[in-house]
Order: sequence, then C-alpha cells, then structure tokens
Amino acid sequence: MDLQEISDRLEIADVVTRYTRGIDTGEWDRLDTVFTPDADIDYTESGGIRAGYAEIKPWLAEMLPAFFPRRMHTIGQVEVVFTASDAASVVAYFDNPMPMHDGEGGEKIVEVGGMYHHEMVRTSDGWRSRKLHEQVVWKRGL
Repeated sequence: MDLQEISDRLEIADVVTRYTRGIDTGEWDRLDTVFTPDADIDYTESGGIRAGYAEIKPWLAEMLPAFFPRRMHTIGQVEVVFTASDAASVVAYFDNPMPMHDGEGGEKIVEVGGMYHHEMVRTSDGWRSRKLHEQVVWKRGL
C-alpha cells in the first residue's frame, strides 16, 4: 500500500464518519460534505425512500426527528475496494439503536443493523458518495 492509497482510505473512512455524525446530530448540512449533488440514495429496506440527494436531505431532516428523536450509529468494519484511481466501492457495517415513542407515553428502543454500500468518487472537494444503498440485515423492536 502506498501513501496515496493510505490517504484515500483515511479520507473515505472520514466520509462514512461524517455521514453517521450528520445523521445522528441532525446537522443536515454536514451531509453536503458526504454526497455528490447527483447522488442516488436508497433507504427502501428500512422503510424509507429512494431518491436523489436534493430530495433525500430534506426528507431526512423531517422524518428522522419525527420518529427517532435521538440516533447513535456505531460503525464496524469498513471495506474499501478501489475500482479506479478515482472511484471505490465501500461497505461499512452499522448498528443503529434509536429510542422512539411507544404510543403509550413512554419510549422504546428500536435497533437496525446492516451495511451501508457506498459508491465513492474523488472530487475536487475530496471523496464523496455518489450512491448509497442501506442494506438492512436485522431489526429489533420494530
């Protein structure tokens, strides 16, 4: 592994972290540093929508706080496979426990585990995801 590949891997891992931190903190503008403007994002396996980034960003800002007022991802292994010098397929394991209203005045914890599949490209602003597919492997409490 040369220095460029090490640097690219660190930058790509940082994109994954920025994504989960943006989602967890509700700092939706942080997602502008994660996705290309034309990114295709698919949340259908978790009950969400599939759309372009311009539609996804406001949808996340509206829907996530309404159903899951607090969120906290844990990212596990991150696999990076370079498909070209400026492109990579990235798979990141995730676990995401979230409290939600239980309908009886309290709350319950729901949890989703799976893999984020990103197609990343090097841009003039650094690595960005041009495609995200959230693969749900398991759910608990839903």
